[in-house]
Amino acid sequence: MLPLALDLSGRDVLVVGMGRIGAHKTRQLLEAGARVHVITEALLVSVPDGVASTRLRPYQRGDLEGYFLVVSATANPTANDEIVAEAAERRVWLNVVDDPSRCGFYFTAVHRDGDVMVSVSSSGASPSLAQWVRRRVQELLPSGLGGVARTLRDERAALHAAGESTERDWSERVEQLTRDL
Repeated sequence: MLPLALDLSGRDVLVVGMGRIGAHKTRQLLEAGARVHVITEALLVSVPDGVASTRLRPYQRGDLEGYFLVVSATANPTANDEIVAEAAERRVWLNVVDDPSRCGFYFTAVHRDGDVMVSVSSSGASPSLAQWVRRRVQELLPSGLGGVARTLRDERAALHAAGESTERDWSERVEQLTRDL
């Protein structure tokens, strides 16, 4: 596993299935800036606000065309098999909810403070454990780290604008800025 922060801003993402978990994954994707489309046989919960499109029908072969990333949140093993096969053919990033062995990526438990993001994963073994660790980390971190990130971004931009390198040890500056948090 290689943890990455993926920029989904404006990217088309598909969620297949709209139950409790599909809605949760949809909200996470929307928060990340993705343009989320939904295909579902039944609306078991309300579709979150901000979804680009909703098609009320079963998954059909060809539905993954044009998507950067897909989440299969169905309880239908046959549909999941077909989605896994199509995603492999199209080389689309795929998460099959509750089936880590068929996932190309996992959702992580995330704590955000502005641009500062701490992400915890159990590599699909236990989302509950990842949430537990995230809560512990959140309790330990001071609030206001997003402001520190903004200050450091501005300082680095000023150095770049002056033609200077930002390749240095910033540890002392980080300590200064976080001391009073």
